[in-house]
Amino acid sequence: MTQPSFATHEVFNQSPPFEDVDLFAVDRPLVEAVKANGGAKAERELSEFGKHWGSAAMADRGRAANENTPKLRSFDAKGNRRDQVEFHPAYHELMAHSAHAGVHNSTWTAEGKPAGDAAEVIRAAKFYIAAQVETGHLCPITMTRASVAALAMQPDLLARVMPVLSTRSYDPTFAPWWDKRGMTLGMGMTEKQGGTDVRANMTRAVRDGVAYRITGHKWFMSAPMCDAFLVLAQADEGLTCFFMPRFAPDGSVNAIQFQRLKDKLGNRSNASSEVEFVGAYAQAVGEAGKGIRTIIQMVQLTRQDCAIASTGLMRSGLAHALHHARHRSVFQKHLADQPLMQAVLSDMALHVEASVALVMRLCRAFDRTPHDAAEAAYMRLLTPAIKYWTCKSAPAFLYEAMECLGGNGYVEDGILARHYRESPVNAIWEGSGNVMCLDVLRALSREPEAAMAVLQSLAAETKGLPGAGEAAAFIGKTFRRADGERVARLAVEKLALLAAAAALNGVSPRHAELFAATRLAANHASMYGAVELESGDVRALLERALP
Repeated sequence: MTQPSFATHEVFNQSPPFEDVDLFAVDRPLVEAVKANGGAKAERELSEFGKHWGSAAMADRGRAANENTPKLRSFDAKGNRRDQVEFHPAYHELMAHSAHAGVHNSTWTAEGKPAGDAAEVIRAAKFYIAAQVETGHLCPITMTRASVAALAMQPDLLARVMPVLSTRSYDPTFAPWWDKRGMTLGMGMTEKQGGTDVRANMTRAVRDGVAYRITGHKWFMSAPMCDAFLVLAQADEGLTCFFMPRFAPDGSVNAIQFQRLKDKLGNRSNASSEVEFVGAYAQAVGEAGKGIRTIIQMVQLTRQDCAIASTGLMRSGLAHALHHARHRSVFQKHLADQPLMQAVLSDMALHVEASVALVMRLCRAFDRTPHDAAEAAYMRLLTPAIKYWTCKSAPAFLYEAMECLGGNGYVEDGILARHYRESPVNAIWEGSGNVMCLDVLRALSREPEAAMAVLQSLAAETKGLPGAGEAAAFIGKTFRRADGERVARLAVEKLALLAAAAALNGVSPRHAELFAATRLAANHASMYGAVELESGDVRALLERALP
């Protein structure tokens, strides 16, 4: 008897994978923001990078690196302490591709000086694209890049490290850094009793000839497979920054003992550890007792990358949502043609467009800081404000993107669930929201005239935009209040929104007007799509977001 055939698994009305695309060329807001901030000459290079990272092969590496998480191997087969972290090959491939493109070092010369021109903008575009594919591996990438700023406080050490750090090679072998083709650096600041309050650190550094021996712990030390770490410890002179390599000068494994790897909500491809130092060898970096001043040079750059990565995650969420909506039919029309979905997607596109313009403008300030005092003041005041706004925006934004896909967005088969789990970390790492607000207040108190000059410049750049004048006046008034800390979050958010409107005005004046009208002239609704945009503006925003 012939069995009936049931075609129950025919797949239709599903969007194809968003893969094998040029993640640079299909992102018109990015292309224009890079150009507006001096990076036009790199368009071909960035397009090649965008095609490579937009490939199905790179997407699969991102998936595999997160499904096969790192493992701690404390001992070798003979019982010798090794404290190695084992990764899936896909993770190493991601690291190698980022290193080959210079994402870990292209903002520096071979001597460790700022590369200048538009190096920060161009590198940021790559970082933003890579974050759309796999964000966890970017932790050691960003710390390696940022470490040079701190090492510059110790020129003799920088001169020895740069010949290895400045190569575009990734070398995962467990060996002394001076014997390797390339190297990565991590950072260890926080302890279980202090967290953000690093002055409460108890780790001790005792002089041993020209070097130090460090004993203590770090509650969070990310990327423990790095070849060396910048750590804070208490020396006789006070809290000091130290360079701690995985291997001591005699070639022995340094006394860095990883107690466990953290079981994190997201960022799962990247290892984060709890560690003890048992007389670990280290060298001082910068002036003794001035460890915070030294390591903050590194932290400024890692905060910049937190903002870039969060913006990249939101961009990826938007792209996947819009791609899906254009292929999925419901009630006899594509989702992308439904008025309610258009309202949601266009409002999301406006948010991403402003965020992209803002982080690229920030990177231009980093490029120009060494020779432009006004840009340096912009960088110091706006870095914490921009990190605050972009990073805290990402989780809610990515939830909305997931909802655009419905159940397909919620399952781990797609990338959006991973993006959603990844998104909170950038707001937590390198200073939480309250710390960012305090840092804005600190910048205002330390250099009030320069800070107010930045605010006046933003007011001039947004002149005529809806609500911009009132926002600038509110920010200035609030920051002069004696109880400014109590309302700092509101003022810092307004500052970031004003800066975003100014940055977007230099890229797309019409969309800057829409952004100001919906974010400055009125309080933006807590849900995306609860704004009224003209149909022509809706079409333009969505076409720019994804042709």
